[in-house]
Amino acid sequence: MSPTILFWIFTILGVSLEITGDVFFKKWVLSDKPLLLWVGFGIYTVGTLFWALSLKHEMLSKAVSLFTILNLIIVVIVGVVFFKEEISVTSKLGILLGIISVALIELG
Repeated sequence: MSPTILFWIFTILGVSLEITGDVFFKKWVLSDKPLLLWVGFGIYTVGTLFWALSLKHEMLSKAVSLFTILNLIIVVIVGVVFFKEEISVTSKLGILLGIISVALIELG
């Protein structure tokens, strides 16, 4: 498999697992059930391992930018959809700029 495909597979797995861990952390905060905290830590740790594997297939500067932007965009979407959080116009603009930045990074 090409390094680019492996990078995207590991990055998407890493982002997905870290966001899942974030959801467990949020549920822990809302319910104060310690098991949710530990499940969140476990999932977050596995996500970090995939993130580390992605670094073998891409330059650090590009990988960090893409991972961070994707994580932020998806976490905001999850917060709005699942936790009914409100986002401001400024945050919406930030998400749009994040999406544009991912596209520009990939083109470069």
